[in-house]
Amino acid sequence: MANKRGKRVRWGRVVGALLLLGIFMVGLFTIFQYIEGTYQAINQPFQKAEADSFQGEENTTEEVNVLLLGSDSRGEEGARTDSIMVAHYNPQTHKVKLISLMRDMYVNIPEHGQQKLNAAYSFGGPELLRETIKLNLGLDIHHYAIVDFKGFVKAVDLLVPNGIEVDIPYEMSEGIGMTLEEGTQQLNGEELLGYVRFRQDRLSDFGRVQRQQEVVSKLKEEAVSLNSVAKLPQLLDLLSTYVDTNVDTPTLLTIGKDILTNETGDIQTLRLPEDGSFENETYEGVGEVLEVDLDFNREALEEFLAD
Repeated sequence: MANKRGKRVRWGRVVGALLLLGIFMVGLFTIFQYIEGTYQAINQPFQKAEADSFQGEENTTEEVNVLLLGSDSRGEEGARTDSIMVAHYNPQTHKVKLISLMRDMYVNIPEHGQQKLNAAYSFGGPELLRETIKLNLGLDIHHYAIVDFKGFVKAVDLLVPNGIEVDIPYEMSEGIGMTLEEGTQQLNGEELLGYVRFRQDRLSDFGRVQRQQEVVSKLKEEAVSLNSVAKLPQLLDLLSTYVDTNVDTPTLLTIGKDILTNETGDIQTLRLPEDGSFENETYEGVGEVLEVDLDFNREALEEFLAD
C-alpha cells in the first residue's frame, strides 16, 4: 500500500509540473505575441491623413486628451461626425476618463459663426473641431483618432467573438439595417454598431450618447482579459488599417499597457452639456440645437478632470 501511495504522490507531482510548464509556455507565447505585435506597430506607423493640419500640442507630460471621432461620412466629402468624444489619460495616476460632447451643442465655430458642434468637422476636419472645443469649453486637445466603423465591427468580433451583452430598452430598427429586439441580448460587432448608432431614441441624442459610453466601458472590460492580450498583434493591425490618428506609437502603447493591465480601473464618464445647463432651440438655417450655458459646463469639465 505504501508503494502505491508513493507512486500516486509522484504522479501528482508530474501532473503539477506539467500544469506549471503549460502555464509557463502560454505566458511565454503571450509575451512573444505582444513583443512581435509591438515591433510591427513601431515599424508600421498608423495612418495620419490629417496630421499635417492638426495643431494640437503633442509633447505633453501631465495629461493626454485624444479627440475620438466616428464619422458618418461613409466615404463622401463634408460629412459631420456621428460621435464626438474626448479620452483623457493621466500618466501619473494611469486613469482614463471619457467625455461625450453632444453633436447639437450651439457653439461659436471660428470663421463660421454660431453652428452645431459637429458642423466644425464638416467645415475643417479635426483641426477646426479642436479649435472649436478649445474656444467654447477651454479644453486642450493633443491628439485625434478617426474611427472607421468597419474597424469597430472587426475589433469587437476579434475581442469578443461571442458578442457583448446589453439590455435593449425597446425594439430598435429604423435606420440601422437590422432589428434589435427588446430585452437582454448578446450583440456581435455589426449589431453593436447598430445599437450605438440608432437615432430614433426616445431620449433623443442623449440616449445614443449613453449607449456609446456603455459600449466603450464594456469593451474596456473585455480588453483586460488574458485572451485579449494574446490577440494584441491582430488588434494593432486592425488599428493601423481602420484608425486615422496622429497618436504616436509610444503614447498609444503606454495607454494600451495600462488598459491591458487594468491600471486604469473603471472609466469615469461625463456628458456635456450637463442636465439643467441647456435649452432646446430652433434656428433658421441650422435647425434644432442645444443652447448651452458654456460657463457652467466649463466648470463642470474642470471639476471632472481634476484629480
